[in-house]
Amino acid sequence: MARIAGIDLPNKHVNISLTYILGIGRSSADAICAKAKIDPERLINDLSQEELNALRQLIENEYKVEGRLRTEVNLNIKRLMDIGCYRGLRHRKGLPLRGQRTRTNARTRKGKKKTVAGKKK
Repeated sequence: MARIAGIDLPNKHVNISLTYILGIGRSSADAICAKAKIDPERLINDLSQEELNALRQLIENEYKVEGRLRTEVNLNIKRLMDIGCYRGLRHRKGLPLRGQRTRTNARTRKGKKKTVAGKKK
């Protein structure tokens, strides 16, 4: 099993396996394969150690992935909450922040239903 950016990649096509790394999608994976001059249709276990090292170096130097990406996203959310903007307040309250309705739906952000007593007359 190949290990890149702290992730064990499954034995699939290179461009598919790279998407298991947080921060790398299909288009980024195709671009990485092109820059490293690796056929995206080859299996991960068929790659030589030099090719794996080339992939590692390319991802490490040019892409923000896994821990660094998570840290940056969390800092961005914390900044929104600290300055008290609308999006930050919605994050703080655990409500949807992109204009979705909350009277119905929004269960993913709001969590399990909490029944309110005395609502009906």
